[in-house]
Amino acid sequence: MRCLAGFVTVVAVAALVWARRRFLSVRVEGVSMEPTLRPGQRLLARRAEGTTGDIVIVRNPHATAPNPPLLVKRLVAGGGERLPDVLGGGLVPAGRIAVLGDNPRRSVDSRHFGLLHASDVVAVVRSRRRGSGGTPG
Repeated sequence: MRCLAGFVTVVAVAALVWARRRFLSVRVEGVSMEPTLRPGQRLLARRAEGTTGDIVIVRNPHATAPNPPLLVKRLVAGGGERLPDVLGGGLVPAGRIAVLGDNPRRSVDSRHFGLLHASDVVAVVRSRRRGSGGTPG
């Protein structure tokens, strides 16, 4: 019986490690994605490359205190695609992406920091849950 309990524990730990490598849970802390996402809302994201239109978790190119290390934005153009007019049009170079917040008046995004490397995409949001309030940022 102890052998079975040990096996179940090993399987449970392995499943947890697998899930943590494939998925990321984050809490929305700002208003840059309103009205799509609200402060305090919980997101489950899968570690994967995004495609145009996806809500993605990206590394913040200005990640120093008090700036958060990750940002939640919408991927609006990838390599070879046309930039939205708000970003000046033109084509996105290979290996680069453009991101925008859904709340243009309250978002720091590619209009401010330019194009990101495609490798800056950490995960793609797959599901959203209501949260319990949050800190606007």
